[in-house]
Amino acid sequence: MGCIFKRGNIFWIKYYKGGKPYHESTRSDKESRAKRLLRLREGQIAEGRFPGLKVEKVLFKELKKDIINDYKINSRKSLDRLEISLTHLEDYFDGMRVCNITSGFIDQYVVQRKELGASNATINRELSALKRMFTLGKRKTPPKVISIPHIPKLEEPPAKSGFFEYEDYIRLKDQLPDYLRPILTIGYFTGMRKSEILNLTWDETNVFEKTITLSAKRTKNNQSRKIFLYGELYETILRQKIIRDNQYPDCPYVFFREGQQIRNYQSAWHTACKRVGLKGKVLHDLRRTAVRNMTRSGIPETVAMRISGHKTRSVFDRYNITSEDDLRIAAEKMDESYKEKQGSRIENGHNLVTIRVTGERE
Repeated sequence: MGCIFKRGNIFWIKYYKGGKPYHESTRSDKESRAKRLLRLREGQIAEGRFPGLKVEKVLFKELKKDIINDYKINSRKSLDRLEISLTHLEDYFDGMRVCNITSGFIDQYVVQRKELGASNATINRELSALKRMFTLGKRKTPPKVISIPHIPKLEEPPAKSGFFEYEDYIRLKDQLPDYLRPILTIGYFTGMRKSEILNLTWDETNVFEKTITLSAKRTKNNQSRKIFLYGELYETILRQKIIRDNQYPDCPYVFFREGQQIRNYQSAWHTACKRVGLKGKVLHDLRRTAVRNMTRSGIPETVAMRISGHKTRSVFDRYNITSEDDLRIAAEKMDESYKEKQGSRIENGHNLVTIRVTGERE
């Protein structure tokens, strides 16, 4: 049986599990609190739910370390994005015991992030990281988390739907600096991700076989894929190789600026977009553009998904943007189809048989 005792003005409780004694401070001078805590511990022990006292001393930084290790063990490609989220979480929760991180503190964190100008989408990524931390902590042996608090999910705006019409592509290409034009072209024709384009090397590019081969470790969905080069795209890649061989033979990257990998391009990009009336367009819009162009060219969607690197149909459908022109063309085709059927009916009118309500032939 457990007991209650005092050390100074603070009440303590003593109880046993498997013959081992545990001493725990109530951090209170109220005996009623000590009695409640003792009953709680004895109940947990009887039901086999007692987590031990160490779990109540676990700090936020321990869960942070565990989630980083989890990402490294599973070779997750979004580790960089996770570390950004953890930086913001740590600014608020650093030094806190995990057992003290309640839904109230989490709500205050959300309010603070909103006041600092963070978008709902950004906050959701951070809250997802926090929830993953708690989940991993609860799965540990022994557990580092007793219970997972409610973690909200904020409403996000609809997915972006920007894309480039062909005329937009041509106008922007004329305004971009020379080193960015090849990036625009490969994005427009293949829908490759920004990281795949900027990190593309000559080891992955074969100008003789006219192919780009991305290994599984280089793609977001962990699936290798091959992209064939034709027309303007092939000419662009071939031109890059000639420049590289003649001027920067040691550069491993297909897209470069003065022999160095392109990293900061946003300023030049946004300036060119503004000049041609495409303010707000981003490189990722080319991904939606390529998917849209492929499906409207009659390429089977399964093939288009392989080219663009989409693993799930739901995400692919999000990129398969429908514009007002698409709706207009669909209406025109419906009208043409109706007129063809109507004309066929008139031409074959002599074969028509009308039936009266009574069922007699006319």
